[in-house]
This record gives sequence, C-alpha cells and structure tokens, in this order.
Amino acid sequence: MTYQTIDLQTDARGVATLTLARPEKRNAISAQMIADLTDAATVLAADTAVRVVVLAALGDSFCAGGDLGWMRDQMVADGPTRAAEARKLAMMLAALNNLPKPLIGRVQGQAYGGGIGLMAVCDVVVGVEGARFGLTETRLGLIPATIGPYVIARMGAACARRVFASSRVFDAAQAVGLNLISQLVPADGLDAAIEVEVLSYLSCAPGAVVEAKALIRHLSPAPDAAQIEVSIAALVTRWESAECAEGLAAFFAKTRPSWVQ
Repeated sequence: MTYQTIDLQTDARGVATLTLARPEKRNAISAQMIADLTDAATVLAADTAVRVVVLAALGDSFCAGGDLGWMRDQMVADGPTRAAEARKLAMMLAALNNLPKPLIGRVQGQAYGGGIGLMAVCDVVVGVEGARFGLTETRLGLIPATIGPYVIARMGAACARRVFASSRVFDAAQAVGLNLISQLVPADGLDAAIEVEVLSYLSCAPGAVVEAKALIRHLSPAPDAAQIEVSIAALVTRWESAECAEGLAAFFAKTRPSWVQ
C-alpha cells in the first residue's frame, strides 16, 4: 500500500518498518499523517505475517510534533470540526498503542510534542545519544492533551510532572531517566541495537507474544476510553483559548507572546 507521509515495508522475516517520511517538515504530524498512521496500524494489526513492527523516521528529526499549519487550521475551524480532528489524533495514538504486535521505536533524532506521544506508545524505544526532547506545547499556549494519557502511562505521574507543563527541553540521558527511552546508543550503533530487539521477539512464539502484550494492557493502568475523551475535550478547549491564539500568532510572526518573561 502506498501512503503520502509514511512508508511501510515488511521483510521476509515478518519485520515491518513503519517510517515517518516527511523529513523536509521534520516529520511533523499533519492531518494526512494522522490518517496514514491510523490506516497502517489497522493493516499491521490484521496482517498475520507481521511479527514485529519498527517505528522509524527519515532525516535528522524523529518527529517535531504536531504540524503547525494543521494546528493553525483548527483555530479557524468550527467546534465540531475541531472536535473531529482532535478525535482523529487520539484514535491514531490509540491504534498504535493497542497494536497487537510488538512496536519498537527507532529514535534517530529529536522529538517534541506529538513525537513524544509516538515514543510513548512503543513497547521499546532505542534512542541515539545527543538527541533532544521536549513537551513544548505550553510555550504556544497549548497543552500535551491527546498524547497525555500515553506519556503519563509511560513516564509515571512523578516523572511526567517534571516536564509535562514546563516545556523544558531535555537530553537523551534524561529521557532514559524519565522512562521514555529504554536504551541509549551511539548513532552508528542504532541499527544493531534495533536488530537485537527484533531478534528477541523473533525467537518467541508469535501467538504468545500477542497474548502477553494483551495481558499487559489488561493488568496495567493503561489509558481507557474515559481518559481519551477527557484528553480530546482538553485539546479542543485549548484550541479555543485566547492563549492559544496569541501563542500561535506569535510563533508565526516570530515575536514573543505576552507571558514570556
């Protein structure tokens, strides 16, 4: 299947590589990417030949977060349209989070906002030394809303409190301490480390892996439908706020919003 913003390839072993393919936009999450990732997650879940999925990205950045043009469109949209777009984003994350196959994050560069959300829905994340990360939404008058349930589930509330609201940028070593990255490697060791993770799953019974992952979802305090609805409503409320209007306007005008000290 051909996609506009991602690439999906599966090798003879049943290892699928799902690649964010907007390097010129630092792989920012657009409306089309949301649709493409949602469809790909559905395809991968149903494909019995797929045993492991690697989430990768082209270029220097893993994912810069939400596409600012897409967010700007929400500022002029009506209420039902905003809610529908927020729901599409939330359902894309849920589809990846609930993928029955192991999902390994191959993080070769920086990730912000929604990129952190994509890392949080992976089962294992291998990242490179020197990469930078941040939940930078509050600088724009936004909040990490629809990614919130997954980020908090991954980090734990105590770690999330350190970076969730401050827009503080942190390095790869700190990302390990925040439970966001499972293993940190030099850039030239990334593919070898990913292969080690892949082989560990390929040595296991495929059905047992699927059922083990399902058991984790049932036994852990994973994001539920009510939390997802709260996150959707929170995002729509922020999109409708005066702070969001000011923050995005200031970003595009390359000026400072009034709250910057």
